Amino acid sequence: MKRRDELVVGVTVFGALVLVVAGTLWLSQADLARGATTHSARFRTVGGLGVGDPVVLRGVRVGRVAGIRLGERNWVEADVQIYGDVALPADPAIVAASASLFGEWQAGIISLAQAPDDPNVRRDLAEAVAEGDGLWPGATLPDIGQLTAQAGRIATDIASVSSRIQQAFDSTAVMQLQESIRDFGRVADQIAQFTEQQTDVLRGVGERLDEGSSVLSRAAVSLEASLARVDSATNQGELTRILENTQVASEHVAEATRGFSELVGAARDNQQSLVRVIHAADSVMTRIQNRAGTIGLLVGDSTLYVETTLAVQQLRSLLADIQANPRKYFKFSVF
Repeated sequence: MKRRDELVVGVTVFGALVLVVAGTLWLSQADLARGATTHSARFRTVGGLGVGDPVVLRGVRVGRVAGIRLGERNWVEADVQIYGDVALPADPAIVAASASLFGEWQAGIISLAQAPDDPNVRRDLAEAVAEGDGLWPGATLPDIGQLTAQAGRIATDIASVSSRIQQAFDSTAVMQLQESIRDFGRVADQIAQFTEQQTDVLRGVGERLDEGSSVLSRAAVSLEASLARVDSATNQGELTRILENTQVASEHVAEATRGFSELVGAARDNQQSLVRVIHAADSVMTRIQNRAGTIGLLVGDSTLYVETTLAVQQLRSLLADIQANPRKYFKFSVF
């Protein structure tokens, strides 16, 4: 009986304490809510944010999330209750983020001009601002679980790539790589040999240039001697004889010109015959161009050229074979 009374007294005292604490909390919430203002924010998704989660400004709790609901056009609207006497930043925005490793979330108030340097966050805020209606723009940062899952996927991809690289660089690939390096060395040797050959060619060209310079020097000496002879010929009257010969040549040219004039006159008299000849030649050239007749077929058909080329190639091969194996074609016997 005494133990039951003690139990009743204990339960009564505990219930009274619970009522006192609950009443105190309710009164404090009611007192804070008296001067509070409510604002609505627009999100694409709120992640793990829930009703009653804290609203912080520069790390200080200044309110709580009062409600969350679905909006129009795939938007989520959240009501945040801000306690009185809180100076909000210019162009406020809400960023929902994980507050701890235990799944707790909070809504942080920031200035739109100081948005995090995250392309997804900036895109969500810009889309929310474009909607208008006076609602605060909102965005959500990925939680620890999403980041861990993403990191796990990245690690799996890295492991897959590593295994593929390991499979690609097997012993066969290494041998092929070594063979490629040896081929490159052989190509380098060939390039060096070609360079040496070209150096010899250039050296020969230089020697020929030296010889050409010597020939030019001798030609200059000969020209100087010729000019000296012309000077001496002028003094001895040979230039006068040259001029007289030039005059005679001019008379011969005049006679040739008169003969050419007579020839032109004869051609003018036979103009019709020349026109017929030109027409006939034009007809022949037209037939050749149209590949008509024997000459046209020979000009337009490449068979003769191809066969001639093949015959020349075979003749070259035959001459080379004769030079290499003369006994195959010629036999000499002394006795």
